[in-house]
Amino acid sequence: MPTRPTRSLRRVLDTLGHTLLDLLYGDPGEAGEIGGVGIHDPHDDEQHYPERAIVLGVGVHGAGEIGGLLRGLTAHSAAALVVRGPVDDVDELEAVVAETGVALLALTRGASWAQLAAMLRTLLSEGDVGEAGEQTLGGVPSGDLFALANAIATLLDAPVTIEDRRSRILAFSGRQDEADAPRVASILARQVPERYLRIHEKRGVFKELHTGAGLVHIPALTFGDEAALPRVAVAVRAGDEFLGSVWAALRKPLTPEREKALLEAAKLVALHVLRFRAGADAENRLRADLVATVLEGGAGAVEALRRLGLVDEPTLVMAMGLAPEHREDHAHLTAERQRLAAALAVHLTAVQPRSAVALLGDVAYALFPVPGDTAHTRERALQVASNFLQRTGDRAGAVIGLGTVAGEPAALPRSRTNADRALRVLFGGQTSRRVASIADVYVDALLVEMRDLAAANRDEPSGPLARLMAYDAKHNAHLVETLRAWLDAFGDVIAASASVFVHPNTFRYRIRRVAEVGQLDLQDPSARFAAMLELRLMGTPSGRGAGPRGGAPSA
Repeated sequence: MPTRPTRSLRRVLDTLGHTLLDLLYGDPGEAGEIGGVGIHDPHDDEQHYPERAIVLGVGVHGAGEIGGLLRGLTAHSAAALVVRGPVDDVDELEAVVAETGVALLALTRGASWAQLAAMLRTLLSEGDVGEAGEQTLGGVPSGDLFALANAIATLLDAPVTIEDRRSRILAFSGRQDEADAPRVASILARQVPERYLRIHEKRGVFKELHTGAGLVHIPALTFGDEAALPRVAVAVRAGDEFLGSVWAALRKPLTPEREKALLEAAKLVALHVLRFRAGADAENRLRADLVATVLEGGAGAVEALRRLGLVDEPTLVMAMGLAPEHREDHAHLTAERQRLAAALAVHLTAVQPRSAVALLGDVAYALFPVPGDTAHTRERALQVASNFLQRTGDRAGAVIGLGTVAGEPAALPRSRTNADRALRVLFGGQTSRRVASIADVYVDALLVEMRDLAAANRDEPSGPLARLMAYDAKHNAHLVETLRAWLDAFGDVIAASASVFVHPNTFRYRIRRVAEVGQLDLQDPSARFAAMLELRLMGTPSGRGAGPRGGAPSA
């Protein structure tokens, strides 16, 4: 039996209600199992949401606009729509909600859409990859910190937060509306604000938490115009390791029995935090294993796709790597790859929730499903990848290659191969692109593979090009450079001479010498093509590229 918490709208409201979300209209009990989170983009004609999704209506305002979106979401079988509160003329939407069956929720003013999306995915994604047997700790589903926070809040009769060692909010209980403005600000930011941390630091609260074994009592405080209720905090430890803390906002002092309950609860929190941390690491490893199995093909690929939820639709493989010029020390490079892979996973999940990303060796691979009409699939995938790289900026130096669309599991290894081919072209520096599909760089990919073959066979330049290279080396001439410029300019002497900064008459003399020394018929299309191909295989004028001699001289 699965251990993940019920993926229901009721649980979302129980966990995030009052603090972040208010139910305006609709019956949470009729929403069924929530399939994921979607973000509405009014400028995207090809919206894709998970089945029974909670859709975030970012930038959707007014009863008319919201009503139109509610009706549109029925075609996607959405479970709920979240809009920014308060909603004008909200009474007009009651009939629309009843008609569509899509529940309508309001996001509290001041709350971040990004934080809401992250919290919803945390609540809904536990146990998404793979299957597990039933496990509980202290009667609470293993690793479910929100359920644990609610259990502790019930014992203490006070709203509770569970925080990590950096005062980031890992989970919080219900009834946060009974606390104070500083607590609400912390919940909305998922991080205790810096101004509160400084006061606690100054008063020695954190020192006492790190070094003491008992409860830490914090009296009522005033932060400017804001008043904070008294707090009681307890450290969460695993042996000597400080994992975080549990905080309760108190309207009345705890009884000795409740103080003892909080101390005991901290031990249980430590087990859950360790399980949560280990579970996240294990799930990341499992996801990487499943993605690797899919990309390698074979008998296990279909089962791996099923566990990733991708078995029934066409999928495209993306390959992301760091350009060679951005390679620094190994530790920094490894950390940067992991950071970018995690960021890509978040970005793709927001666009297409069933995407799967895993860092395999030096490359982060993404399985990007392309449901429905695939006529514009490549353009959509290029746009998604380009948007991601724009967000990360040029400093990271990441590039992304896109494979072909795989209509069936057996075609995914080929899509991965094509994504790798596109990535190699981008690494080669022959183009200024940062994103390319194999269709965009197919000829360049063939040239890269021909260079590999020539290097493997230890081939040497031959025929006219070999004679020109030998002449240049002996006489310090520029015949190879002249031939390259002439071919690149399609025989236009004026343009070719300007590209190498010589007088046109000098260039005409040199091109005649090219024909004589190389014994090359420049009027023959086949001879010109052979010379151009061999020059391409040798690489750029600076000598980059494959080939046993490292390319032609540049002078």
